[in-house]
Amino acid sequence: MTSAFTDTLISREIREKIILVGVTLSGQTTEETDAHLDELALLVDTAGADVVGVITQRRESPDPATYLGKGKVTELVELAYAVDADTVVFDDELTPAQQRNLEKQLGRTAITRTAVILDIFAQNATSPEGKAQVELALLRFRLPRLRGRGIALSQQSGVIGTRGPGETQLEVDRRRLVRRMVQLELELKRVGATRGTQRAARQRGRRHEVALVGYTNAGKSSLLNRLTGADVLAEDRLFVTLDPRTRQFALPGGETILMTDTVGFIRKLPHELVEAFRSTLDSVHLAELVLHVIDGSAHDVEVQIDAVNEVLREIDADGVPQILVVNKIDLSPDAQLLATRLGAVAVSALTGQGIAELLEIIGDSLRKGDLVSTLLVPFDRGDVLAALHREGEVLEETNGEETVLIRAVLDRAATAKFAHFMKEKQ
Repeated sequence: MTSAFTDTLISREIREKIILVGVTLSGQTTEETDAHLDELALLVDTAGADVVGVITQRRESPDPATYLGKGKVTELVELAYAVDADTVVFDDELTPAQQRNLEKQLGRTAITRTAVILDIFAQNATSPEGKAQVELALLRFRLPRLRGRGIALSQQSGVIGTRGPGETQLEVDRRRLVRRMVQLELELKRVGATRGTQRAARQRGRRHEVALVGYTNAGKSSLLNRLTGADVLAEDRLFVTLDPRTRQFALPGGETILMTDTVGFIRKLPHELVEAFRSTLDSVHLAELVLHVIDGSAHDVEVQIDAVNEVLREIDADGVPQILVVNKIDLSPDAQLLATRLGAVAVSALTGQGIAELLEIIGDSLRKGDLVSTLLVPFDRGDVLAALHREGEVLEETNGEETVLIRAVLDRAATAKFAHFMKEKQ
């Protein structure tokens, strides 16, 4: 199974037949391996293929040549021919040598979980930035796996200084990939600069920024739709959201919030993807608050939480204040207990249950650094009154003879901005 940017391509008309392979190494349990293979099966289905067989093995360490032992490779060959499999997918990474040896013995393509994830990303990327990020990740993955036939493909030159063997085709391919990667990195830097300008403009508007993170298919997009009234695509599939989506909404107190939905995380998320999407994920570690959305109906919640936190550490966002949100409480009777145990907010993005409480907690978290101030604003300064409602939470508004007395919650920047109208500060 492969993608337009890799050596393999899934047929959209005839679904490929896939065999999954998992190895339980020293320090791991068979339950963990089974859970990983179940998730890999979902990934394969999302990519557009069918699982027709599963092979597992317990080993102290991978075989240097074929990852599996010789006997298990023979068993895998027999199963592949029996079910007429097109591709074999390993849950763990293979070295280029292991991949070549396996394909030689299997007589068919051998790939890894990473290749499947990259294929899904390639299918779902829609924006120019998303497509560039996915292509960059694919090229980074493909570069060390380039294959060639050495001197047999060399180019002969006839001018002084170039006689003798020229570049091999492998070297030419590698150079082209590196050149394309440099181009993509420059494109993404330009996009990042534009996003930085937009973020600076938002900060001048004193708007709070909140980021949604979570395991793939935890319901982040559904929650974004529920909170903001947006119409973002939300499906029960893995990695539907690749491009960041920012929507605006107001808290009950009136503050304007910008909420950004991000790409879902997963166990064994390819490092190439994390690096390629780093500019997109900047919205997480630059946010004032992170909502970590958890699938309350999942059977391996703790593992999913750890996987998300691992990626947050990798992008230097683990220090951002975080609120745990257990979603899908309408699907599981144990979700409410899970939320209590984790100290999380229990919600259903589908029914709206718990959303009011979540909004209150978001507001309280964002206001921790704010100050309650009393201001006297002249009647003819409607611009100031509008700005106070826009940039803070107006708690009380009383009309006097010539002025309006306002008590409002303001952040430190807004407090300094409206200092001229301050009567007192508490």
